[in-house]
Amino acid sequence: MAETHRLPILIIGGGIGGLATALGLARAGRRVHVIERASEFGEIGAGLQIAPNAMHALDQLGVLPEIRKHAVVASRLVWLDAITGERISYVDCGDEFRARYGQPYIVMHRSDLLTVLLEACQQDDRITLETNRDAVAIEDLGDSARVRCADGTVYETDLLIGADGLRSRVRRLLSDDEPVCEPYVAYRGTLPMAMVSEHAGLDNVVMFIGPQMHFVQYPVRRGELYNQVAVFASKRYTPNSDDWGNPDELDAHYAQTCDYVRNSLKMIGRDRRWPMIDRAPIATWTKNRIVLMGDAAHPMLQYIAQGACQALEDSIVLAKAIVAKPNDPRQALLDYQTARYLRTARVQLTARAMGEFFHIDGVGRTLRNAMMSPRKPNDFSMIDWLYGYKP
Repeated sequence: MAETHRLPILIIGGGIGGLATALGLARAGRRVHVIERASEFGEIGAGLQIAPNAMHALDQLGVLPEIRKHAVVASRLVWLDAITGERISYVDCGDEFRARYGQPYIVMHRSDLLTVLLEACQQDDRITLETNRDAVAIEDLGDSARVRCADGTVYETDLLIGADGLRSRVRRLLSDDEPVCEPYVAYRGTLPMAMVSEHAGLDNVVMFIGPQMHFVQYPVRRGELYNQVAVFASKRYTPNSDDWGNPDELDAHYAQTCDYVRNSLKMIGRDRRWPMIDRAPIATWTKNRIVLMGDAAHPMLQYIAQGACQALEDSIVLAKAIVAKPNDPRQALLDYQTARYLRTARVQLTARAMGEFFHIDGVGRTLRNAMMSPRKPNDFSMIDWLYGYKP
């Protein structure tokens, strides 16, 4: 019979959200154990956008000085028409933006952010980390929770935090919903900055929007690399099939775009595709001593670049709620849920809506461009609710 390990707080999932939560709790004096199913802590993907709302979270975690060593501060968020190449609108992220929100808008490599969080966790003796721990069975024991891993390891914990992502096992205790897959797929990758010469303003975050597609570019890793993401809707998509959204479809769909986008597409990786998947918002994230955070609680489409940002917000609010009521953990988790579920639901639904807005065709595309074009670069009224939040 496997030995049972007793823990005060157990986090399942060693991604950005799980490590940030561990760090937030440890900074407040709590001991935390993190288990990760993979053989090492790491992030799959390339670039990551971190808006001011998440920068405040990173500041509270005490890691901003290290973050800045790897990041590029964005000057503008720019939208262009993918067919004509013409600029539609932009947000000026300069002095007025930073004064309004108290932080800049940065871009960086996902793995760099995870490395900063991981090293901070490794330097705190209140945090223990284990890899190769795949949680396959989770039990609610009322005043505790039990987790059994595939290798037979068993944990009992006073507080279980599910940070185990889109296909969360912990979520199954709270909801029987399933992930929602769109017919959209993304290809992404980075290239050396020396290979990028056409587009002016290499500290901008650029999005070309067009019929059932968008193409994103921005610098990462101190400006040494250029991140590219190509998204499009596959005409071959069918549920329960993996035979759709292949590179031939990618090229065919982007054949209608302007020269700059078509030429940039030639330099994007084709070895892996990422289907666009989220879930519908839910209001219940907690049961007794078990709680969800990050993508386990509110997975969202990438169209407004807030997935990691919302997980970082969660990490601060959850840690503060737990520390505020050390003798009433159930209420602490409910307080966290109350503080977060409506905001994250709004972000989830906004991401879906913006995807439809960006990908519209025909008269709708013309109307969209006409609606966006008159907006002044320093008109922040539409984004205040999102970027002005401080966890």
